[in-house]
Amino acid sequence: MAEPTRPGNAAAMNALNARLSARGLDPVEPGPVEDAPRPDEPGHPEYHRQQRAELALSRWTAATPPRYQRAEATHPGITTWAAGVADDPDNARSLVITGTTGTGKTHQAYGALRLIAASGPPNFQMIAMTSADMYGDLRPSGAAGAAEHRLRQLCEIPLLLLDDLGSAKASEWTEEITYRLINQRYNHCRPTIFTSNLPPRADRDNHGRPLGPDLTSALGERIVSRLAEMADVVPMTGVDRRRPKAA
Repeated sequence: MAEPTRPGNAAAMNALNARLSARGLDPVEPGPVEDAPRPDEPGHPEYHRQQRAELALSRWTAATPPRYQRAEATHPGITTWAAGVADDPDNARSLVITGTTGTGKTHQAYGALRLIAASGPPNFQMIAMTSADMYGDLRPSGAAGAAEHRLRQLCEIPLLLLDDLGSAKASEWTEEITYRLINQRYNHCRPTIFTSNLPPRADRDNHGRPLGPDLTSALGERIVSRLAEMADVVPMTGVDRRRPKAA
């Protein structure tokens, strides 16, 4: 882009070039002016991405318990999922992380949300809680409509982490709440991370009976059917990392 013409510019340039020529120096030729912002300046896409990332990471920090403030996702299946959400959150799948107690499911889940925040999404918002805390929040109380308002928040938040799915004692009420939550997020394609000690569906014997506990028996077929369609499943293996290693 050429420098804009201003009154006096041509005369000043001519005078400067005359003095340069008198001293045997080459005249100054007007050229394009570089006015594009640098990556660290407002107006550059990278600058605004970094600003969004700082805001998103501050929200991640506020929603993450102290124990998981340094969480990092390292499992390839989980980092791939997080990259997909960061790239296209409107069409992203959900994630079910399964495994026995202490295999790092919750750590990986918070780490995945941190990766998404660090990508600088336009509107990063998340809620993270255990299924037990969710049922506690949603039990009918004296405040009219409080439970329904909270359920609506959990259904509509862009990113939700629901830890320890299937660990609560099953009842018609817990099944209804879980179904309403998962069905709403399923219908609106909102990415969700679930962690669970139970696999979605255990192996069956010759009579179709499960050979061990699973989410199907804990939550019911209609819930697990939706999970099967909406979510990728990443199994975590290993020993309980919370227990001290044997000498």
